[in-house]
Formats: sequence, C-alpha cells, structure tokens
Amino acid sequence: MKTVLVPVEQHAVMRSVLDVALLVARQLGSHIEGLALGPDIPDVVAFDIPADWTVRSEKEQQDIVEQSRQLFESFMLSCAVAKHSEASDGVSYSWAGSQLFGDSYIGSFGRVFDLIVLGRPGQRDEPPRVITVEEALFESGRPVLLVPPSSPGSIGETVVIAWNGSTETARTVALGLPILSKAKRVFILTVEGWGVDGPTGEEFATRLQRNDIAAELVVRRMHGKTAGEAILEHATQLHADLLVKGAYTQSRLRQMIFGGATSRILSLSKLPVLMAH
Repeated sequence: MKTVLVPVEQHAVMRSVLDVALLVARQLGSHIEGLALGPDIPDVVAFDIPADWTVRSEKEQQDIVEQSRQLFESFMLSCAVAKHSEASDGVSYSWAGSQLFGDSYIGSFGRVFDLIVLGRPGQRDEPPRVITVEEALFESGRPVLLVPPSSPGSIGETVVIAWNGSTETARTVALGLPILSKAKRVFILTVEGWGVDGPTGEEFATRLQRNDIAAELVVRRMHGKTAGEAILEHATQLHADLLVKGAYTQSRLRQMIFGGATSRILSLSKLPVLMAH
C-alpha cells in the first residue's frame, strides 16, 4: 500500500481522516495524495431542485479547492511530512489538481491507488456522505478505510477480521495483507448464525497462517444483537484498532430495507474499518 488517496472536504471527521491516513503511511512507507471533494453536479438540472442543493459559481468552487488544499498541506507540514518532490523515499504527500472533484470521480480515480481513506458517513446527506463511500467501494475496485470521528492512537496493531465466508471478505483480506502482515495480533472473528456458504473460520485461519500471519480464531454469539452490533462489540472486547470486513454481502437494496451488518457498522463503528466489495 504505497499510494494512499485522501479526498479532502470540510467536515468534522476530516482531521481524523488525515490522522489515520498518516498512521498508515508511516507504517507502510506510503505516499499520500489529496484532492478537493464535493457533491456531484448533475449535467441537467431538473425543475424540482432539492431545497438544500445549491449551484456554486466557479469562484466559489475555487475557494473550496483552496481551503481544502490549505487544510491538507497545513496538516502535512505540521506533521513534518515531506512533499513528494522533496522526498526520494518514505512517507510523502502531494496535491492532485486544481478543481473540485465530485463523488463519482473518486470511484474512477481511486482505481490507481492502493488505498482510499474516507470518513465514516453520517446519518444525513451532510459530509462525509454515504454516496462517497459507495462510489469508492463499488467503482474503484480498491480497499476503502473508513475512519470514525475520533482519531485512534494506533491502527493495525490488533486487527479483527469479521469472517463470514464471503467473496467480499476474502477480497478485503487479500487487499489488506500489507497491513495484516505488520499486525501484532490478528483475530478471525466468526459470529454464530451470521455468514454465507463458504470456508469456515478454521479453514481460513490455516491458510492465513501460511502467509506468516499468526491468526487466532474466535467464535462468538450474537446474544440478541444484530450481526453488525455483535461484530463491533466483540471487536471492542478484543481491543482491536482495526476491523476488516467485506462490504455488502447482501444487496444494498436489501440492506436498506431490512438492515445488514455493513449498514450497521457504517453508522456505528468507533474504530477504523477496512472494507472492499
């Protein structure tokens, strides 16, 4: 994970996003690239424009870009991170472009990065937005690291993998191997009554150990909670500073109607979550 993309937007979780991106970069010797993010602007504006939607002038957009760039670069300078042009090796940063990019751009541009770091989405359409996360998850093909409002003191030292036997979780683990390989402890958490037809946690642990990752299998029950709530509770009890989970094993529509582990974790998690689809 040598290339990390951080979309920058003015919201309450942004400082935590930058903190976590730098923690990962320092752990793996990565380059962090920032860009200014805003909601997508539709090509055709309908007559029934939402009340909270505003058309920004070119100057307003440039002001937002400049504010985002200053926020990003001020943080990097305060943490003594070198610009890419001044660093031949190790952790560095750069700023991409001089325009305001929409959510859909993250899905396409993110394909050339090893990791995308975003804030955990809020309850409404205010940033961080769910649509930003979904564009990154469904369109980039890359892992997405979702950051809670409060900055963690560490990341990737104690990792919990929420194993449900799914393709999505297998893909997330494969993409996250650089982080897992540096962890002090890795737990494979299986929750009774949650999962799909696939390899067991024990089978998964055996194969992961062949990658020199000393994974420990932990089997827990839901105790009347939803799968997402149970996963978060058990991850906290294991003192995890990172949760690894596949995104949307169920369809998004089904999760919207009936709920699901991904939806609950997106709204409730107080620790960073690595996801992929």
